Amino acid sequence: MAIIKPFKLDEVREALTGVGVEGLTVSEVKGYGRQKGQTEIYRGAEYAVNFLPKVKIEIAVDDPLVEKVVETIQVAANTGRIGDGKIFVLDLNHAVRIRTGETDSAAL
Repeated sequence: MAIIKPFKLDEVREALTGVGVEGLTVSEVKGYGRQKGQTEIYRGAEYAVNFLPKVKIEIAVDDPLVEKVVETIQVAANTGRIGDGKIFVLDLNHAVRIRTGETDSAAL
């Protein structure tokens, strides 16, 4: 799972496709980190924010691909500024493809 700046989504998606990621889920979310309560510039306007717009990307991959996916997201989403986001790696115990009934690695 990765939380990134919205304008980096296309760049991250293209980079992930290049390393073999075949699918992902994207949600528009809001949140804050260490910068809470500060003024931000968003689309050219400066304002005080409590929650910043972000994009959450969820990806399920086999273990051998995890480190490459993390590195790819980190490089593609990096702007070098506060609020670039975070990447969380979670264990996936079981997966089932609804249409075919395939499970685990075959379902990814």
